[in-house]
Amino acid sequence: MAEPSLKTLFADRFGQAPTVPEALREHRILNNIARRSSCRAFAPQGPDTNTLETLCAAALCAPSKSDLQQRDIVIVSDAAVLRQLKSLLRAQAWIEGAPAMVVFLANNRRQRQVQDLHGQPFPNDHLDAFFNASLDAGIALAFFMAAAESAGLGCCPISTIRNHLDQVAELLELPDHVFPVAGLAVGYPAQASAVSPRLSLNATVHHNRFHETRPEQIVGYDARRLKDDKSPGWSEAKAKMYAAPQRTDFAEFIRRIGFKLD
Repeated sequence: MAEPSLKTLFADRFGQAPTVPEALREHRILNNIARRSSCRAFAPQGPDTNTLETLCAAALCAPSKSDLQQRDIVIVSDAAVLRQLKSLLRAQAWIEGAPAMVVFLANNRRQRQVQDLHGQPFPNDHLDAFFNASLDAGIALAFFMAAAESAGLGCCPISTIRNHLDQVAELLELPDHVFPVAGLAVGYPAQASAVSPRLSLNATVHHNRFHETRPEQIVGYDARRLKDDKSPGWSEAKAKMYAAPQRTDFAEFIRRIGFKLD
């Protein structure tokens, strides 16, 4: 059976597809990205340390703000540390079956060390320092996932690591100005994962100027995602999720480890 075309993969994902140039129609990396999905069911045997270090090297090839490289990665290979980390994240039961985990850190500490090394002041001690380090870590996370999935591994980011900032900081011995942006479960998929539809390109890709998402675009997306009559639509589920307070102590923690958010 022939593999679905890139246009078909995009149409399945977004409910519409761009006009794919002929030169890109058989592009292997684009096809891998178009069919990717989060993996939450893993084979027991995970990737070895050499594989994880290789993927980290690929991730750290990612661009960073002004080449400051304010992102680090912790490979959680010690069995006791991995067990404690999973215990913190046990609200998501599937994490227990993840054979390997890595944690992506925003690291603004090293730049402060560089300033001290060269006797230079640090006048940029404000919100931008926090934002730049966070973004660097997020970009590295995306590069790691792309590399891992192209190597046949499955991944799932874990933002709930930020629900336990003090405990994670203690467990990983994180100093001031370093904090976890996301965890990542990594392993070989035990089964194929369903591909999640995304909001339409008409709602999320803008040309020249921003335009508001229209209610009918959200309703149409809900209809594409609906699996059965008893399931809430995507927008209803997300509205309910965000109606409850989440991570209200995040800013306090970030300030406590030395960041100024003004």
